[in-house]
Amino acid sequence: MNELITVQAASDLIKRGLPLSLAGPESALDQLPSGNWIGGTIPYFMVAAGGVVSNEGKVFVTNLSGVGKVTFASYGADELAGIAGNAPANGFALAIIPAGSAAHQKFAADAANFEDAFVKPTVGWIAGVHLSELGTKTPKVYDGRTAAKYEDRAVVAYVALPDDKLASVEIVNLFEPDGGDVLTFQKVGFGVEQCEVNGKPVNFAQYIRSRGLEHGKLPLVGDYAGAHINVSLQTVGEAGGAVALYAPVFPGVDYRFAKPVADYAGAFRTRLATQEPEGVAFSCNCILNFLFGELEGKAIGGVEGPVTFGEIAYQLLNQTQVAVRIL
Repeated sequence: MNELITVQAASDLIKRGLPLSLAGPESALDQLPSGNWIGGTIPYFMVAAGGVVSNEGKVFVTNLSGVGKVTFASYGADELAGIAGNAPANGFALAIIPAGSAAHQKFAADAANFEDAFVKPTVGWIAGVHLSELGTKTPKVYDGRTAAKYEDRAVVAYVALPDDKLASVEIVNLFEPDGGDVLTFQKVGFGVEQCEVNGKPVNFAQYIRSRGLEHGKLPLVGDYAGAHINVSLQTVGEAGGAVALYAPVFPGVDYRFAKPVADYAGAFRTRLATQEPEGVAFSCNCILNFLFGELEGKAIGGVEGPVTFGEIAYQLLNQTQVAVRIL
């Protein structure tokens, strides 16, 4: 089950002892009883009819029963290596981390270096808030075992699969590099003042503004050994200032800005039409795709799921759809 349901219906599932991953407004998650679940705050979702915004007492439920043996864990910002380290040998970890927290920053910077990071599949998402509440409310995650909520921890559902099953992490990234200037960075960071463009040092904000890209619709696309990984712009300071990013840039990676996508919804429908929903245990999509693609009310196909402030597929991603499929 991947479905948007009422708080009462979710409470009934919890009381039955089912292992769940939940997403919803803080006011809704606060009403849920303790049990076998993890959760995170977000009011945005993709459902069969299209994108929706729900502050009306509903939560999105991913029912993990029947997938495998499910256990739960919670980690502080300095314990995040345990997400992959304690994952089952055959299965996956489903993690939720609150946006803007130290745990978010540390996972983004360090996840690729954790032991077993790319051996044991990790998926998940970054919890957020309604965009009108940015700066006034903080994202939360919930450890359902006690129904406690946290501003700076990671909560994890571990799913151990039978020997005859495998977990496959799938990423849908609509963006390709534009083939133009190559940007490189000297240090890991969410906040950047300087970069090198084709080997020449420049102010990053000034460069972005000179290209008219300060709207933030197009991410940087990094070349990670042939894989395209996006880094999205959060805010662009005035020329000479700094740029805030939704994920960190890394030294030793070549970045280019992305080519424009003319029709987000159409592009997603085309890509997702080739993927069967059978076997998908969890899926999420990015809030920036939701906004810039104007996906509210637009059906794109694929599996339903939360719309998030960042996606996790082994490491932190931006402007992607992530799913885990059981084969």
